[in-house]
Amino acid sequence: MYSEERKAEIIRILDENGKVSVEELADKYQTSRETIRRDLKDLEAKGALTRTHGGAVPRKVYDEINGAVIQEYPQQIRGVRNPEEKERICRKAASFICDNDTVFIDNSTTCLYIVQNLPPEMHVTILTNSLRLLTEAAQYDCANKTFYCLGGSFNPRNLSTYNDSMLLKDQFEFFPNKCILSCAGISGSRKITDGSIFEVATKQMFMEKSTEVFLLADHTKFGYEGQFFLDDGSNVDYLITDREPFENPLEENVQLIIAD
Repeated sequence: MYSEERKAEIIRILDENGKVSVEELADKYQTSRETIRRDLKDLEAKGALTRTHGGAVPRKVYDEINGAVIQEYPQQIRGVRNPEEKERICRKAASFICDNDTVFIDNSTTCLYIVQNLPPEMHVTILTNSLRLLTEAAQYDCANKTFYCLGGSFNPRNLSTYNDSMLLKDQFEFFPNKCILSCAGISGSRKITDGSIFEVATKQMFMEKSTEVFLLADHTKFGYEGQFFLDDGSNVDYLITDREPFENPLEENVQLIIAD
């Protein structure tokens, strides 16, 4: 197993158990304890966890604005989780984008692969609060694409802009054909949640303003609850995922699409 794959697995175990042990990880991945300690040290440097004696626990971030403890992984950590599934989901989502569409794409790492799956000749206007998506787009032939970066306060932890007067002003000026976004989790109670309180207001506004809303979520997000409520599914038209769930976790009017 490659180092990045192992680190992604470590994050998954942290999500599920709330802690990890060096000894258990070394046994699980058939590697040395020193290798696991290096992995944990690197993840701690990226802000993903806090090392403890013999292991690690999730890193807690204090939100001074709202007086709450939040847990949101940095972009570089979220980006290594389930990359193959995310690419398949994005390829399917991109197939719904048409020439001359105006599309809002959120800051989630799940949506990073959309631009590379759009035909170079397609004319599309893309609105986003994701600085990383804009950086990724610069690697491809986007001569026929128009990008608008929404203004606002800069969040260096997840490379996005978020709600202040500038961003809200931008939002009121655009009415996209399509809104493409992801979430932290979809619970069995038909509740879509997010991991960042900074992102919720932006996502909710574009979900309400867009003609069609596509929610992108890989199978690991089913049954998981983030810390902040995003939507009950009533504003979602399509749910695109990589694996058939036991049942449609959202409203009956939401069309379930499995990315092949």
